[in-house]
Amino acid sequence: MNLDGFGLFVEDMPKMIRFYRDVLGFEIKESENAGNVYLIKDGTLFMLYERKNFEKMTNRKYEYIKGYNGHFEIALYVDTFEEVDQKYNEVIDKGAKSILEPVTEPWGQRTCYIADPEGNLIEIGSFNKPFRN
Repeated sequence: MNLDGFGLFVEDMPKMIRFYRDVLGFEIKESENAGNVYLIKDGTLFMLYERKNFEKMTNRKYEYIKGYNGHFEIALYVDTFEEVDQKYNEVIDKGAKSILEPVTEPWGQRTCYIADPEGNLIEIGSFNKPFRN
């Protein structure tokens, strides 16, 4: 099996589309009232699924965490430590919620965490070198 991508099950699709498009800069072509969003971000398939549609499709009800979701993270990489700070400040100014301000960890990574409007954690980090180099 090969990893194809990942998806988030969202409650408020318009709000989540605006966040990932306008705050994080993902290229989302669907309208804000789309039921599902599929996009490629840096070679990875990223999907937003409306929860009610997914439940209808699978004929099941699911439980969803309210508040900050500590089950997984979305990791975004930038090439330099300075970019971590710059991107953090940029997305906070655009309305992202701060979880952890930029810090350089003992293992040599500069990292910070924000949350999307539904509490999913997003890391912005760097090892101060180009990605996969």
